[in-house]
Amino acid sequence: RLPLSPCVAGERLCSTEEATAGSGTYTRHGFIFSSLAGCLERKNEDNELPVVSVVRDSESQLLPNVGAVVTCKVCSINSRFAKVHILYVGSTPLKSTFRGTIRKEDIRATEKDKVEVYKSFRPSDIVLAKVISLGDAQSNYLLSTAENELGVVVARSEAGVQMVPISWCEMQCPRTHTKEFRKVARVQPQFLQT
Repeated sequence: RLPLSPCVAGERLCSTEEATAGSGTYTRHGFIFSSLAGCLERKNEDNELPVVSVVRDSESQLLPNVGAVVTCKVCSINSRFAKVHILYVGSTPLKSTFRGTIRKEDIRATEKDKVEVYKSFRPSDIVLAKVISLGDAQSNYLLSTAENELGVVVARSEAGVQMVPISWCEMQCPRTHTKEFRKVARVQPQFLQT
């Protein structure tokens, strides 16, 4: 077996004269193409043509899909949106972080015109969000927290203590009892990271 080399979906791997198409590939016009992103694997059977297949490296190739619930960390905010780093898809940690944007109009389902980003998120908050459109190399994933289950799940107060949610729009510091505005998630047990 040769060392695995990464390939992308639709990549031309070799001609059908050099190898036989295995799983994760398809043939067209005398060539073998990768049908998914993963690693190219070439196995030699007895004197036959080698079989090329593409195996998905489950961890590194996990990408946020539209509709997926992701856990992200807020990096920066301004009056129009919050910039985040996506850390988990569902309960699976990502090996590389993806950038996301939560626009002001995607923070809440109601009273969208009254939403203020700084009253919803602060840098370093941990947020549950849903992917609403895919990013590419240049742009970010667009995320939404417009459902009750989505929003801030972990936030630290000015005193550096993890705050406790007291309503859907406020969290309180257990040490100083200071209240801060947040778009609080009504967390469902399956999304709680232990």
